[in-house]
Amino acid sequence: MDRPPPGDRPKKKSGRRQAEPDLFPASKPAADSTPSAHFSGTDNPRHLRVIHSLLLRARRREEIDHIAGASNGPELIAELRRRGLRASCRRTPCIDRDGRQVWPGIYELDDADRRAINAWLRLRDRKGGR
Repeated sequence: MDRPPPGDRPKKKSGRRQAEPDLFPASKPAADSTPSAHFSGTDNPRHLRVIHSLLLRARRREEIDHIAGASNGPELIAELRRRGLRASCRRTPCIDRDGRQVWPGIYELDDADRRAINAWLRLRDRKGGR
């Protein structure tokens, strides 16, 4: 039998359809999308307690003081901001014990902060941190 050499044989066609280009192009981030934050991290136990509590829910300044174990909550938040977090402070009206309207601050993390903290935690865990 005369067979052509292996490299010259015609290839068998499968019954499957050939791959078609995607109908939708790869997505590109919108020009007004939120830029990712970068958190440099911390090993300060007070910072770690505050970060953990803010990941759970928004906290009043008094709660931050109690959780951190110090009475300098705004400075702790300022330190976290210097390390790359936004930790916004939302002012909400309420009535104090003397019946006057006051605007206490409520600290909260936005989505970019949460992503930055989670990225830092993954990096820390990979390096063998706590």
